[in-house]
Amino acid sequence: MPLIGVVLAGGLSSRMGRDKALLPWEGRPLIEHQIDVLLAAGVHEVRVSGDRPDYHGVTDPVPQAGPVGGIAGVAAACEDGELLIIPVDMPRLQPALLARLCNTKAAAGCVRFTDHMLPMRLRLDAACRDALASLLASRDKHARSVRALQEQVGVQEITLSAEEAAQLIDCNTEETWREVNA
Repeated sequence: MPLIGVVLAGGLSSRMGRDKALLPWEGRPLIEHQIDVLLAAGVHEVRVSGDRPDYHGVTDPVPQAGPVGGIAGVAAACEDGELLIIPVDMPRLQPALLARLCNTKAAAGCVRFTDHMLPMRLRLDAACRDALASLLASRDKHARSVRALQEQVGVQEITLSAEEAAQLIDCNTEETWREVNA
């Protein structure tokens, strides 16, 4: 099955106050860094969720539906396979950690790290597509969560060392961004 990398980059960045995808990281936009991390982890191609013409982004089918909306948009543009999904705002992610998600054998539809919703590997198949459609159809915005998607398709968790867990800091605020850059 093809392994497709997905960068979730369609959010409003409201807590950050500016576009997280374009924050400078190691001399270039964070979104470009994340694309390269996915490629180094071994994906066959990378898709970007959100209205990002410069990165061939896939617009969410339901506006402001959060990460599930972004995943649904990318899923609609892909054949069945495996999705390796990361948020745009985790600059410390390393390819080796993502490779653990890719290489873990799993019967469940989703593999994630213990106590972390993202990053994750998601099996894109009929069951996953049904779960995405069901979540997007929900009138309850809180029901449209990554956690709900994972629960519907089944989850397998991988434990992390403290050093690995430090890679999963997401930069949602200026304060966190300053900490990561210190």
